[in-house]
Amino acid sequence: MARGDGLSMKRYSQARRRFLGLLSLVLVAIVACQSTPQTPPANSPSASPKLGAITSLLGAGATFPDFIYQRWFREFNRQNPTVQVSYQAIGSAAGIQQMLAETTDFGASDVAMTDAEIARIKRGIVMLPVTAGSVAIAYNLPGVGTGLKLPRTVYPQIFLGKITRWNDPAIAAANPGVTLPDLPIIAVFRSDGSGTTEAFTQHLSAISPQWKQQVGAGLSVQWPTGTGVKANAGVAAQIQQAEGTIGYVEYAYAKQLKMAIAALQNKAGLYITPGTQSVAAALSTVAFPENLRAFVPDPEGSGSYPISTYSWLLAYQQYPDPNKAKALRDVVRWAVTEGQKYAEDLGYVPIPTDLAQRVAAAVEQIKP
Repeated sequence: MARGDGLSMKRYSQARRRFLGLLSLVLVAIVACQSTPQTPPANSPSASPKLGAITSLLGAGATFPDFIYQRWFREFNRQNPTVQVSYQAIGSAAGIQQMLAETTDFGASDVAMTDAEIARIKRGIVMLPVTAGSVAIAYNLPGVGTGLKLPRTVYPQIFLGKITRWNDPAIAAANPGVTLPDLPIIAVFRSDGSGTTEAFTQHLSAISPQWKQQVGAGLSVQWPTGTGVKANAGVAAQIQQAEGTIGYVEYAYAKQLKMAIAALQNKAGLYITPGTQSVAAALSTVAFPENLRAFVPDPEGSGSYPISTYSWLLAYQQYPDPNKAKALRDVVRWAVTEGQKYAEDLGYVPIPTDLAQRVAAAVEQIKP
């Protein structure tokens, strides 16, 4: 071999050793990077802390509390971004059925569940009165604004189909000076199973023996007259569209839509319209038992509005997912404390402080 060839081979060997050495260092660095977490630069997008996992709750039921539920869940999510609550206003009867089928995380009803319904749910049920309101009788009469007086002997007869025209002497006698149109009375009622219907028909049964015997009370009843429409929103829309129409709606809908509503004669003989004070006066007569299930179909008191009711959030006692159990406890506690400040503007009535404390204690029954 020539001298030049030997020198070339020597240089080649040295270069090869340097290359292999560098390659080993690179491989070690790669392994180290893969096994050791790296801290990104402060201005890197991944440097910001990650939000916790989202907990989603699905509820369904009464249309009565829909306005305040939607406000509550939106505000709670704004303050607690990791909890998202969706609520579908499909009626109290459907909400209870969803709970029985265990297809929702919570339900809502304007009437508490019966013992028979509760017994069907092995996970247990907690009934939580979280908001309150009233059922208004709304109407559409040309030239007649809010405050038309309806005696307690008259409005059951209207929904029985016995009083059929707006200028009937029984209505005129209670409203001297009011020009009542000679129009037929068109009654509208809820076609779906409704807690609003239950509250309304319980009241009619309490003040009218004829109604109690012929129709009775329930989430759905056989109406003697009128047209059935789905949901509070549907009844409200129907009343707004046709002159001479009368129907019952949750007061929040009547308030939001600026509908004409009747002054109803209460047990003391006075004519009262729904509002914060009159509904609070009626609900102050309610004494809640341990299971927080109570009704007031015809309240005492001169200032009481006669069709006032609580609305219940229905929760299971046991949840397979501990995150859902905690999230629902947190939501309910917030709703009966901070959330009550939204009630009046939306047409609801804040629940009494002592009841809010009892509800906050009752949520401890909600467990994984």
